[in-house]
Amino acid sequence: MKTVTGTLITAREVDSAERVKRLRSLAWLMDNSIPLPGGFRIGLDAILGLVPGLGDAFGALISAYIINEARGMGAPRSVLLRMMSNVMIDTVVGAVPFAGDIFDAAYKSNSRNLALLARYHLDPVGSRRGSRWFVAGFFLLLTLMVLLLIAIPVLVVYGIVQLF
Repeated sequence: MKTVTGTLITAREVDSAERVKRLRSLAWLMDNSIPLPGGFRIGLDAILGLVPGLGDAFGALISAYIINEARGMGAPRSVLLRMMSNVMIDTVVGAVPFAGDIFDAAYKSNSRNLALLARYHLDPVGSRRGSRWFVAGFFLLLTLMVLLLIAIPVLVVYGIVQLF
């Protein structure tokens, strides 16, 4: 009698594998689909960023789709927040004319987000822990920047009032 051993693959795992394949294709299209001389590659995200205002918004919308799919695949809140911070950095810096477009071509937020999702699937505990530290540091930095943006005008007004 012949014994067959194997691994049972659930429908959820098949669905997850199909989602990852679809997301990889989308991230490749947005970040690496256009070859340039010298071996460097850019994607549609960098090209879309050339359109003032709308290009970066459309790129962020596609990135939001990737984050939503990661949420549907069970990624924890800390990983999703880290993915959102990648998109936020890409969108805000990418909105700066010319320099932002170069940043868009180099930063590749969609590929970074897929790497975060892959890391989560390989090491859920380590990924969750690392993402929590990143998110905490990122929000601390944002808080300090907001406080600085508030403090500078207040100090300037205070200095002007002291002159009179």
